Amino acid sequence: MRAQVFHGPGDLRFEEVPVPVPAAGELLVAVEAALTCGTDVKTLRRGHPVMIPRVPTVFGHELAGTVVAVGRGVTRFSEGDRVVPANSAPCGACRLCRIGRPNLCEDLLFVNGAYGEFIALPPRLVARNVVPISETMPARRAAFAEPLACALGGIERAGVEPGMTVAVFGHGPLGCLLAMVAAARKARVVMVGKAGWRLARVRAAGIGQCLDALSVPDVAEAIRDLTGGRGAEVAVDATGRPEVWELAIASVARGGCVLFFGGCAPGSTITVDTRRAHYEELALLGAFHHTPETIRRAVELLETEALVPDAMLTHTMGLRGVPEALDLMARGQGLKILIDPQSDEEAG
Repeated sequence: MRAQVFHGPGDLRFEEVPVPVPAAGELLVAVEAALTCGTDVKTLRRGHPVMIPRVPTVFGHELAGTVVAVGRGVTRFSEGDRVVPANSAPCGACRLCRIGRPNLCEDLLFVNGAYGEFIALPPRLVARNVVPISETMPARRAAFAEPLACALGGIERAGVEPGMTVAVFGHGPLGCLLAMVAAARKARVVMVGKAGWRLARVRAAGIGQCLDALSVPDVAEAIRDLTGGRGAEVAVDATGRPEVWELAIASVARGGCVLFFGGCAPGSTITVDTRRAHYEELALLGAFHHTPETIRRAVELLETEALVPDAMLTHTMGLRGVPEALDLMARGQGLKILIDPQSDEEAG
C-alpha cells in the first residue's frame, strides 16, 4: 500500500509498504479520509517521544474509514462497518483512569497511521475507542471527531454555560472548533485573531464575533469594552504562545476561567498577577486530549449535524500531497486539509 512514513524529525517519505494483517483483537481499516493537524506539523519538525515512540511509522492520526478485515476474537465489528478510530486508548486500570480522567492515563496508547491506504488498529483501541458511524456520514466530516472531542473536553472543563461570553484566542482549526462548541452551548463567542483570509473565513462561517488583534491598542481592554467592562467569563488560549496565555488572563472577568488549551513549547513560563488570581478567584485550567466519552459525543454531534465543521476544509490532496499540506499548515495557509488516500491528485 502507499503511505507517508515518518522516519524522524524532518524525514517523511512516500513509500510502498505491506498491507497490515490484523492480529488477534485487531481491525484492518481502509482509510476513506484523513485530516491534517497542527500536532502533525510540530511532530514532523521535532519528533514526539510519546505519540511516536518508535520509527519508522506511518504518519497521521485523524481519520475515518471502513473495516476490511477482522482479527480473531473481535465481535463488536464486522467487515463493511464504517468507523472512526480515536488516536489513543487509555489503559482503564491506572489511578487516573479509575477516577474518571482517562485523558491523563499513565499508560495512554497512541496510534498513528492515517496517511496510508490502510491502518491496523490495535486491540486496546478496538476494545475502547473505535466508534461506528452511519453509511450516510461523509468520511471527511467524521474525521473531525478526534479534534472535536478535544475541543468538547476543553469547553466542558471550563464550565461554559448559555449566556456566557467566551473569548477564544487563535483562529486556527482548534480555535474554530472550540468556538463552535461554545456557540453550540449558546455562549457568546469572540474570536481573537489577526486580519487576513483565516479571520475572514471565520467571519463568513458565522462562528463568532471577530476581533482583529492588530486593530486595537489593547486587546484585553477591547474585550472589556465588548462586555460592559467585565471581561469574558471564559478566555481560551488556542495558540500555544506564552504571551497569549497572559493576554487571556488579562481578558477574563472576576470569578472567570482561563483555559490553557494550546500547548506551549517545553520550558515556557508565564507571569501571573497573584492579586487578581487570589482576590478575583480566577480559575486557571489546563486542558489536554480527549476521552472515549468525548469521542462518542463528538461523533454524535457530527452525525446529527448539531455541529458541522465542513467550512474548515480548505484543500483536498492525495497521499503524495501530505508534505505540501503540512507545509501549508505551517505557513498558516490552510485550516484543515483533507487527505484522500484514493486520490492521485497532489492538490485541489
